[in-house]
Amino acid sequence: MGQWKRAASSLLLLVAFLLVGAGQAFAQQRTISGTVTGDGASPLIGVSVVLKGTTTATATDVNGQFSLPVTGNTGTLVFSYIGYVTQEVPVGAQSTYNVNLLTDARALDEVVVIGYGTQRREDLSGAISTVGSEDFQQGNVTTPEQLITGKVAGVTITSNGGQPGSGSTIRIRGGASLSASNDPLFVVDGVPLTGNGISGSTNPLSLINPNDIESMTILKDASATAIYGSRASNGVVLITTKKGQSGKPTVNFNSQYIVSNVTKKVDVLGAEEFRAYVNENGTAAQKALLGTANTNWQDEIYQTATGTDNNLSLSGALKNLPYRISAGYLNQEGVLRTDKFQRKSAAISLTPHLLDDHLKVDLNVKGSVTNTRFANQGAIGAAVAFDPTQPVRAENQFGNYFEWVTRDADGKVQLNPNAARNPVALLEQRNDRSEVQRSFGNAQIDYSFHFLPALHANLNLGYDIAKGQGTVFVPAEAAQSFTTAGVNNNYLQRVNNKVLEFYMNYTKDLTGIQSNVNATAGYGYYNNRTKNYFFPSYNANREVIEGSTPLFEFDIPENTLISYYGRLIYTFKDKYTFTGTVRTDGSSRFSPDVRWGLFPSASVAWKIKEEPFLKTVEVLNDLKLRASYGETGQENIGPNYGYQAIYNLSAEASQYQLGNNFYYMYTPEEYDAGIKWEQTATSNLGIDYGFFNNRINGSFDIYKKKTKDLLSVISVPVGSNFSNLLLTNIGNIENRGLEFSINAVPVQKEDLNWSIGFNLTANENKITKLTANEDSSFVGNPAGGISGATGQSIQINSVGYRTYSFFVYKQVYDENGTPLEGVYADLNKDGVINFSDQYRYKAPSPLVTLGFNTQVDYKKWNLSTIMRAYLGNYMYNNISANLGVSRNILNPAGFLGNSTTSFYNSNFVNNQYQSDYYIENASFLRMDNLTLGYNAGKVFNAANLRLSLTCQNVFTVTKYTGVDPEINSGIDNNFYMRPRTFVVGLNLGF
Repeated sequence: MGQWKRAASSLLLLVAFLLVGAGQAFAQQRTISGTVTGDGASPLIGVSVVLKGTTTATATDVNGQFSLPVTGNTGTLVFSYIGYVTQEVPVGAQSTYNVNLLTDARALDEVVVIGYGTQRREDLSGAISTVGSEDFQQGNVTTPEQLITGKVAGVTITSNGGQPGSGSTIRIRGGASLSASNDPLFVVDGVPLTGNGISGSTNPLSLINPNDIESMTILKDASATAIYGSRASNGVVLITTKKGQSGKPTVNFNSQYIVSNVTKKVDVLGAEEFRAYVNENGTAAQKALLGTANTNWQDEIYQTATGTDNNLSLSGALKNLPYRISAGYLNQEGVLRTDKFQRKSAAISLTPHLLDDHLKVDLNVKGSVTNTRFANQGAIGAAVAFDPTQPVRAENQFGNYFEWVTRDADGKVQLNPNAARNPVALLEQRNDRSEVQRSFGNAQIDYSFHFLPALHANLNLGYDIAKGQGTVFVPAEAAQSFTTAGVNNNYLQRVNNKVLEFYMNYTKDLTGIQSNVNATAGYGYYNNRTKNYFFPSYNANREVIEGSTPLFEFDIPENTLISYYGRLIYTFKDKYTFTGTVRTDGSSRFSPDVRWGLFPSASVAWKIKEEPFLKTVEVLNDLKLRASYGETGQENIGPNYGYQAIYNLSAEASQYQLGNNFYYMYTPEEYDAGIKWEQTATSNLGIDYGFFNNRINGSFDIYKKKTKDLLSVISVPVGSNFSNLLLTNIGNIENRGLEFSINAVPVQKEDLNWSIGFNLTANENKITKLTANEDSSFVGNPAGGISGATGQSIQINSVGYRTYSFFVYKQVYDENGTPLEGVYADLNKDGVINFSDQYRYKAPSPLVTLGFNTQVDYKKWNLSTIMRAYLGNYMYNNISANLGVSRNILNPAGFLGNSTTSFYNSNFVNNQYQSDYYIENASFLRMDNLTLGYNAGKVFNAANLRLSLTCQNVFTVTKYTGVDPEINSGIDNNFYMRPRTFVVGLNLGF
C-alpha cells in the first residue's frame, strides 16, 4: 500500500512538473503590448520599456505603442523617458498595458549636455536652455537653427530670406562685435564647426539634415560658455544627434510634400496706371517709349514652388552595439524661378558599451551632397523697377528678350547702360550651379577606470571636410554680360578641419561632508585648413577675359588653435553649487606676443526651495537663484595672418613697363602686429521657478555683456602705416538685457491636454568707445550701404549710441503732413543744411522680442502653433527711397522705369536718400507655424501612421509698408521674400 502511495505521489509530482513545464512553454510564446502616453494622452515616442532584471527591452514607436515578449504572469515592466517620472507596472495575466507617464520637471532634461560633459539640470548655475525634438518647429525645416526659432529667450533667429537652404542670422543676447563675426559657435556631437562659409553653399548649416537632430542646447552666459574660451563671445549651440537604442530594430519613414507661394509683392504701378501717368506728365519722346504690353514683372519672376523631403532611419541594437542609420533626400524649388536646392544626406551612429560599461564609444559619421542652382537675385529689384508696358520678349540680338537700347552716332544699336535689365532674362540666361560635398564626424571614447570608476578619460577625434565647386554660365548674347561676351567661370574650394581633444573627469559623492565634486581638465588641438583654387575668367566662348589670369593657382589659408581648460563643479548639501572654469587659448592668427589668452568664469546656484522655510510649501516645487561672471573671446576676427607684413601683387592691367617687358609690382598692405581677439565679460543673475507640481515653470535672467578690444577702423597718421586707415583693436560695446520664460499646462485630463509657452527678451546695446583717445569731433564709422546712391550709407556706429543706428536728415513736413522735398531741419542752428545736420535716429535691432507656442492634444488629434513678435526695430525702406520718385518713371537717361506707389504720398520728383522719411517702424507679430496632426494608429497591420498638415508664415501684422519687416540688416532692398508654405506630412513607424 505504501508503495502505491509512493507511486501515486510520484505520478502526481510528474504530472505537476509536466503541467508547469507546459505552462512555462506556453508562457514563453506570450507577447504583451500597449500604449504609453504623456500627461495629456499624447503618445510618447521612444519610451524605454524594460522587463526589470532582464535584458528584454523595447521602445515605443511613433504612436507610443510597444510590444514585448514575456514569460509567465510575473515580473515588472519599467517605463522611463526623459522629462517624465519613471513608472513600474507589475506583469499580470492581461495582454494589454496602457501607461500614462507624469511630467517631472525635476527630471525634465535631467542630464543636460554642457561643454565637455553633462550635468543635472537642477544643479546648473549658468544660463542654459535646451530644446528637444518633441518641441522643435514643424513643417518645412531645411537648416538646424530653424528648429528652435521663437523657442528660446535671448535667442533671435532671423531668416535670411526665402531661398531654400539660405539659413538664418542667429544672435544670442545681441551681437558682441562690429567688424568680426557675431555668429555663435556650433558644436555637433563634440565637433566644433568653424562657421566659415563653403564655396557653393549659401549656408554651411544647410549641409546638416535637421531630421538627425535629437536636441539643441544653447549656452548663453559666460559661466556656460567660458569652457570654449576664445570662440564663445557670441554664445554656443550644442547639437546632439539621434542615437540607437536597445531593443528590436525600428524603422521610421518621414515624408513631406511642400508647396510655397509669395503672398506679398512690392506695390508698384500697374501697366494702365503707368501708361496714364506717362501720357499725362511725360514729354513726346518719353510717351513714344511706351509699349503696348501689360506685364506684371513680379508675376513673371515668381512661381508656385514645390518640393519633397524624405527621410528614412533604422535604429536598434546588435547585442551591445546600439546603432542608428539614416538617409535623407530634400528636393525643393525656390519661389524665384530657376532657384532649386537638393540635398542628399546620410548618417551613421554607433554607441557600443564595453567592459561592463567601463568603456563607452560614440562613433558618428555624417555626410551630405547639395546640388544648387542659384537664381539671379538681381531679378527681384529689376522686376520692381522695369516698365510694365514692355513685353517679356522681342526679336533682337539679346536672346530675344526685350532690353532698353540706344543708338550711337552711326545708328548702331547699343544697350542703355543706365537701364535695368530684363528680369526674366536675368533668370533664364544665367546658369549658376554648385555641388558641395561635406562630411564631419568623430570618435569619442570614454573610459572609466576599473580601479576608480569615478575617474573618466575621454578622447575625442573629429574631422570636418568639404569640397565646394561650381560653374557660372551666361551666354554671349545675354544683355547682363554683353560687354564681356558672356561668362563661363569655375570655382573650387577644399576644406579640411581636424579636432583632437582629451580630458579627464572625476565625479564623486563625498557623503561624509554632504558634497559632490565634478572636476574636468583637458587639452584641445584644432587645425583649420582651406585650399582655394583660382581660375581665369572666361567668356561664353571659353576665351580668357583679359586681365583675369590668376597669379597663383591656389591659396591655402590655415590656422591652428591650442587650448588647455579646466572646470570644477562643487555641490554642498544638494543646495549650493559653485562652478569655476578657466581656459587658455593660443591662436596662430596672432603674433607670439599676444598669442595666448586667458578666459575664466565663476558661478553659484542656491536651491532656495530646499531650505527648511520653503521645503514644506507644497505649491512651490522649484526655486533656485543663480549668479555668474566670466570672460570669453572672439577669435574669428579676420584674416589668418593679419598681424604680418603682407605684400600683394598688382593686377595684370597695372604692370610696370621697362623697355619691352612688363613687370608686376608689389604693394604693401597695412597691418597691426599687435592685433588680437575681442574679449567679452558677461555677468548674469537668474531665477528658476516651478509651481503646482511644476505645471507652471520657467526662469528669469538679467545680464550685462561688455566687449573690449573691439575691432574698428581708425585713422592713423600718414606715414605710420601703409594706409591712412587701419583695422585694429580699438572699441568697446555693451549689451544689457533681461529674459523671461514661462511654461504652463492649464488643462491636463485623460483625453485633453493643453500646454503653452511664452518667452520675452529685452536687449539694448551701446557703443562706449571707438577711438584710442576721446574725440568729440569724431562722428563715427559709416555703415549700411544703400542701393541707388553709389558710395552712400544710411547707418553709422557712434559712441553713445546703438550699433548701426540710422544716420539721416530730419524731414520737414507741411501743414497737411506731406514731406517737403529737400527741406530738412537745421538741427545745429547754423543756417546751413549740411552733413552736420544729420542725426542718429532709431536702429534695426529689436528692443524686445517675444515668443509664444501652444499645443492642444485631444484624443488622436493635436493642434500647435508658434508665434513671434519684434518690438522697437526700424527699417530703411530702400525700395521706396530708390524707386518711389517721379524721376524714376520719367527717367532722363532715355528709358522708362516703374515706381512704387509710395511716391503718391511723398510727391518727390528726385531721390531723397538720406531723409528720415524712409525710416519706418518695423515692429511685427508673425505666426510662424500652424500644424494639425492626427495619429491614425496601425495600418496594413504593421506600420503606425501619423499625418500632419502645416502652414508656415501664416500671417504678419505690422505697420511697415514694405514687403517684409524682418530683415536683419535693417535695409529693405532686393529682398528674397519669404513665401507662405503648406506642408503635408506622413510618418510611418515599423
